[in-house]
Amino acid sequence: MGTEKRERQKANRALGQQQEQQEQSRARFTRIGIIIIGAIVAIVALVLIANVFTGDDSDDAATDPVDEVTDVPDETLPETTVPDFTDPDDVEIPVVDLNPNEVVPEGCPPIEGTEEQTQQFDKAPEFCLDPEIAYTAVITTNLGTIEVRLDQEQAPNTVNSFVFLARNNYFDDTICHRIIQDFVVQCGDPTGTGTGGPGYTTNDELPDAGQYQLGSLAMANAGPDTQGSQFFLISGPQGEALPPAYSLFGQTTAGGLDIIADMNARGSLEGSGTPQAEVRILAIQIATA
Repeated sequence: MGTEKRERQKANRALGQQQEQQEQSRARFTRIGIIIIGAIVAIVALVLIANVFTGDDSDDAATDPVDEVTDVPDETLPETTVPDFTDPDDVEIPVVDLNPNEVVPEGCPPIEGTEEQTQQFDKAPEFCLDPEIAYTAVITTNLGTIEVRLDQEQAPNTVNSFVFLARNNYFDDTICHRIIQDFVVQCGDPTGTGTGGPGYTTNDELPDAGQYQLGSLAMANAGPDTQGSQFFLISGPQGEALPPAYSLFGQTTAGGLDIIADMNARGSLEGSGTPQAEVRILAIQIATA
């Protein structure tokens, strides 16, 4: 009996060691699985963060503005109704007020804008703004007209470039290629692909944290000092929560927020940003006072 008992104890110890080894193996594979999943999550997060408003306007780099806070399950987003399409031919482009006393340096486009459209330039413009003048962007779209007060005090060079492009009819008859609901409406690329730009870039003029609001006008970029012509209008709380990494240079007046809401309703519910229906800029004019 003593021998049998020892054999049973030996067998039990062997079984126990085998079970312990199996538990250790399972624990090791569990840890490895957690590490792998964590690494995948980290990589995805880094990619999303790197793509926040990468609005590089050069021809060889894509604009892909996706913010990490937009990765929200569809069921958490409010139901929206896409506004009826308005034929651009039925939209009246308004006549804007111009201050005849504006001083325009030589080489700058006239206050009423050029007769021809130019969408490619060899270099950034000279400074064309008059510090005594208040500038307003009148953005006419197929959904209606938005007025944005431009802030040349906070972002003089950004406003200067935007006014220069608008007065060269740069933005006329272009689409807003990326719209993400409750985030942003991004426009300003003549190619409609997210890769287009004016042939030059300008330096950032960044706001303080917390300055973005519903209806704020800011520049897309692909990193520091790479902004060109692509801009965005903040259309919801996720846009307001953006870090201060994009030049803020204007604010939509109260009446234009309804148009931005209609634009927002045409946006995607996911990070791709492909609009459900077209938003087209018919003209951007510069009113002065």
